[in-house]
Amino acid sequence: MLFAAAILVYSLDQLTKLFMVSVLPPGGSIPLIGNIVRLTLVYNTGAAFGAFRGHPRLFLLIALFSFFFICLFLRLKHKDLRFPEKLALTFVLSGTAGNLTDRLRVGRVVDFIDLRVWPVFNFADTFITAGMVILAVSILLKTSHAGHRA
Repeated sequence: MLFAAAILVYSLDQLTKLFMVSVLPPGGSIPLIGNIVRLTLVYNTGAAFGAFRGHPRLFLLIALFSFFFICLFLRLKHKDLRFPEKLALTFVLSGTAGNLTDRLRVGRVVDFIDLRVWPVFNFADTFITAGMVILAVSILLKTSHAGHRA
């Protein structure tokens, strides 16, 4: 099931990026939900939210390292992880793979979801963030329950 989730997340990310690149010019923007949500095509050569632009090779190496580290961690520790932790890492891995594919294919990450009050992002970013939130909550709950047993 987690493999299917990984393929689904990765495919959703890549297909939406390919679609956006085919319908919008760089910097082009169209409203999706009034002026609250827009589709705006931007390219990010930096880290999250466009931070540290101008170092694309560094972020390619970080993405490659992250991808392989998560794969190795899941392989070695999968029996020790609970389902929420496995799902969280699957989301992070899939999102990382989506943005890594962009960096390898076009040298930058394709972003297009524009909330107007937040930097433009994509589905890979959304799943990386969701995975990190799920992982943090899972760890906090596990720690909280362990503390009550002591």
